[in-house]
Amino acid sequence: MNGRQVTTMKRKILIAFALVVIVCGVLAFAISMSPTKKLNGATVTETQKPVILVTVDSLMTEPLKKAIKEGKAPAFSFLIKNGQFYPEFISSYPTMSVTIDSTLLTGAYTNRHKVPGLIWFKEDENRMVSYGSGIREMWANGIKNVAADSVIRLNEQHLSKDVQTIHEELAKVKLQSASINGLLYRGSVRQELHVPKLLSFTRLLPKKIEVNGPMLLSLGALSQYNPQNDWNKFSWKRMGVNNDFTVNELKYVMEKQKLPSFTLVYFPDADASIHRNGPEDTKGIEKADQALQELFNQFASWEEAVQKVTWIVLGDSGQSLVKEKKETALIDLNELLKDYTFWENGKENAQLAVAVNERMAYIYLHDEQIPFSEVVDILKKDERIGFVAWNDQQINYVTGPIGKEEFTFSPNGPFTDEYGQSWQLDGDLSILDVKKDQQGIIRYHTYPDALARLHGALHSQEGKVIIVDAKPSYEFIEKHSHDHAGGGAHGSLHRVDSLVPLIITGETAKPPSNRLVDVKGWVLDLVGGS
Repeated sequence: MNGRQVTTMKRKILIAFALVVIVCGVLAFAISMSPTKKLNGATVTETQKPVILVTVDSLMTEPLKKAIKEGKAPAFSFLIKNGQFYPEFISSYPTMSVTIDSTLLTGAYTNRHKVPGLIWFKEDENRMVSYGSGIREMWANGIKNVAADSVIRLNEQHLSKDVQTIHEELAKVKLQSASINGLLYRGSVRQELHVPKLLSFTRLLPKKIEVNGPMLLSLGALSQYNPQNDWNKFSWKRMGVNNDFTVNELKYVMEKQKLPSFTLVYFPDADASIHRNGPEDTKGIEKADQALQELFNQFASWEEAVQKVTWIVLGDSGQSLVKEKKETALIDLNELLKDYTFWENGKENAQLAVAVNERMAYIYLHDEQIPFSEVVDILKKDERIGFVAWNDQQINYVTGPIGKEEFTFSPNGPFTDEYGQSWQLDGDLSILDVKKDQQGIIRYHTYPDALARLHGALHSQEGKVIIVDAKPSYEFIEKHSHDHAGGGAHGSLHRVDSLVPLIITGETAKPPSNRLVDVKGWVLDLVGGS
């Protein structure tokens, strides 16, 4: 090959590469673009002091304190100095965002709102439900199913109609609300989602989607008000599910003076950073702080921001540092239960199905001939597992490491816990570190509000189900799982994953307890919706 041929070949390669880049760019643009919604046409009743509740994904107390001490979180520092700070608020269970958000919106645990986790098995449809996790899990469960589950079915079908969301409760008393980038948003106002053309063309989502939402519903590329927000909804920016999109939407609502009585906003960015770098990472907190600063700067001063608006800022879950060595850190349920067959697409008649939610997992016994004890005896031999739980005939069973007696509990018994809930108890309470004080009141330690939260998960779905919950530093996997070895993970009942900070500024009323499940009722009281 002579020099001219080499030059020609290089030119062709460069042209081909440029064409690939252009095509990829066009596809990325096409998959992200969708029309904006008209905010001017929305009639929003002015309220004396609106409430804005900001959920910061994976916000934890100790890294927050560190960031404040180092001067990297001035907005958080301002809120805490001028308001109430609760460093140990108890999340829902499993400690996965969709389950937590469902509890926040409905004031109910999993047995009532019926969203068991990020991944769970739907018995009546004989399939795995996934709201989006690692790419291998999404591919295994079907990209189209994952898209429909997260965008449509989560709110319209899976979230129980037997519980009311805060948006629905407010609408009943003629108070308006908004949701900005919250995956859980069900309300009483019919809303249309604008599906990007490439997504509807490839049939990943229907061309037209109508849902029930609050008065104002903003959801990334699917529902956008701010016409200047297009650059924040490209596919590489998670289709608008990012802090910048959230902030620009809320700022636009404020500028147009359309802020309703209650607004729920979601800052998702910290989660990925902590998954990657571990719980001590403060980059996500710094980004969330910058977002809060942008919002406060919409006012003449930060002092005016808290005079005119009640701000509630909270984390949804903590994260545990997962050991770096995968052979030790990762509890492979396929390997641990290798004598059984596992459900997956094409193998629907398998004995077991496994739904991994990072540091907890549901194991479904599809073969009715397999007794609980057979699988439980295998699982409890692994010292990395904190506890194994199941329910049979409405009684909840919990067991731990070999040598410990079984522990059983059920609601409505002679023993009352620190939250006024009554229980029937029998067996070794130390498995869940449950103790009775001198007055006979049940107190929680390692596993906050353990009985109510675990009972909720055990009664959240149909069929024979076992829950496995990992000790700190460990994470469950199955063949399709994305793992977080060397980084952070959540999902468990343990206090490391369950305790989050809550900040209230611009309001002196205190929440009735330190539990996320009680926040809805308290917020309704604040805005006059109870």
